[in-house]
Amino acid sequence: MVMAAEVLNMYDCCSTRNNLRSDFQFITSAYFNWGLRTKMNCARNQTSLLCKSVEQRKNQRVKLSRVASLEFDSACEEEEGTPFFEENEAFSENHPQQISPPWGNLSNQDSEDRNHFNTRPKVSSKNTFDESSNKMYYLEERDEEILSNRLLNLSRSNKVRSALSLYRSMEFSDLLPNAHGCNSLLSCLLRNRRIEDALEVFEFMKSKEIATGHTYTLILKAVASFRSRDAALRIFEESESDVEAKKHMDAIVYNTMIAIFAKTNNWGPPLKIWTSLKDNGLVGTAVTYRLLICVFVRCGQNELALDAYHEMVQNGLSPCDDAMQAIIGACSKEGKWDLALNVFQSMLKSEIKPSLVSCNALINSLGKAAKVELAFKVYNLMSSLGYSPDAFTWNALLGALNRANRPADALLLFDGIKKEYASVLNVHVYNTCLMSCRRLGLWERAMQLMWRMEASGFRVSVTSYNLVIGACEAARKPKMALEVYGHMVREKKSPDIFTLLSLVRGCVWGSLWDEVEEILESAPNGSLYNAAIQGMCLRSKIDLARKLYAKMREIGLEPDGKTRALMLQNLRKR
Repeated sequence: MVMAAEVLNMYDCCSTRNNLRSDFQFITSAYFNWGLRTKMNCARNQTSLLCKSVEQRKNQRVKLSRVASLEFDSACEEEEGTPFFEENEAFSENHPQQISPPWGNLSNQDSEDRNHFNTRPKVSSKNTFDESSNKMYYLEERDEEILSNRLLNLSRSNKVRSALSLYRSMEFSDLLPNAHGCNSLLSCLLRNRRIEDALEVFEFMKSKEIATGHTYTLILKAVASFRSRDAALRIFEESESDVEAKKHMDAIVYNTMIAIFAKTNNWGPPLKIWTSLKDNGLVGTAVTYRLLICVFVRCGQNELALDAYHEMVQNGLSPCDDAMQAIIGACSKEGKWDLALNVFQSMLKSEIKPSLVSCNALINSLGKAAKVELAFKVYNLMSSLGYSPDAFTWNALLGALNRANRPADALLLFDGIKKEYASVLNVHVYNTCLMSCRRLGLWERAMQLMWRMEASGFRVSVTSYNLVIGACEAARKPKMALEVYGHMVREKKSPDIFTLLSLVRGCVWGSLWDEVEEILESAPNGSLYNAAIQGMCLRSKIDLARKLYAKMREIGLEPDGKTRALMLQNLRKR
């Protein structure tokens, strides 16, 4: 009985096990069929959506291998949407076997599923960045404003791959991002030095007519930086020739182009851009005129700088300190001391502190106009501004006294400078004092200054020697002039035409005829012969003048009008 009971129990267990096995197989089959139908429906829906999108954009090249992925990696986890399938998976109703059942070999199923969903194409490390940023996703969200804000946030967070994928997904789905989001994307791309992608977005914005002035500013600066200024200029000119694009180009775009060329001190393109700005009916800003004034002054185009300043004032704009100081420098070079003084006074009224360079430029401008009192008023004002006079200041003041026909006062001022500000003396200050000595005929003082210059270690120039020789000429000291000339030659300084002219005139007035002939033979020149013949005629040395005139014509030198007139006059007397 016991054995019978045990056999019966074993039979019941086997029966139960068989029932469980059959139930398990039924459940497995049902689940497999349910999962297969579900995935086939999903594949059918996705394939239908993909076909519709492809039909809508037949002319656009879309690489499905780039947009297919079933995973959401960390770079694109912010985007909502369902990714398109890869081309090599080829989901279709006719190929259900490509979808693995949820239960097969249970021991390997987890690893197979993980490999199936996480496997991505192997690419080189060089192209990994570009491939991941070229993905596109099916967007469940269709609101363009919401997607544009999402694009804006991704770009501001510098998530360049996610932002670019969202932009391309919107473009593929015929959804138009707004200008704010696209401009933010442009900034993000340029921060990451992706100029080609940025130009692609720029062309898209132009084609959709959502480009703004900020768009052009970003692109022009980037092209000038990554490529060349000429390339930026070509884009600018092409945009100007486009009627629709020109509507979106504001004064800031023109400022950008002016600034690009202002860095190279090339004043031609800024002038052309300034002209285009006015022709298009736009009014420049304070930045526009500041850039124009500074670049024109740096390039020596002072008249253009003054024109820009006058236009700026006419438009009711207040120049900044840089522009004002540049204008003072331009006025100094153009001799417009009154305008320079007005600008200087405007700076003081606006509580703008002029620089030491501006003060020196104004003093120089006033000195050239012989406005000595005004020049010294500006000099006295410098101390209240906290500036100490330098060599340029003293040289401008000495020059002002010379131009006002006060060379003696200039020498007195130099004596005071030598006592209190000896460290600022330079060759230019000494030369200005030598001019005073030449005008006064103080040859001894001039020679003392020359020796002091050489003792102080300054490199005495030909100009300095000419001034000393000129002082000897004014004092009727030709022999001293010849000594200075000999010293100059020993110092290996080559005399110029002014040196020889001064020597010839001095020797003629000192009746040193042999020295005159020696100088003429060493450097035959029409100006030298004219000076010698005219001096001989004025000294009533007509015979010598005739001989010299005949020799001048023999060697093929042409006399000037004054020499001919003097020779004719003396021939009539004969």
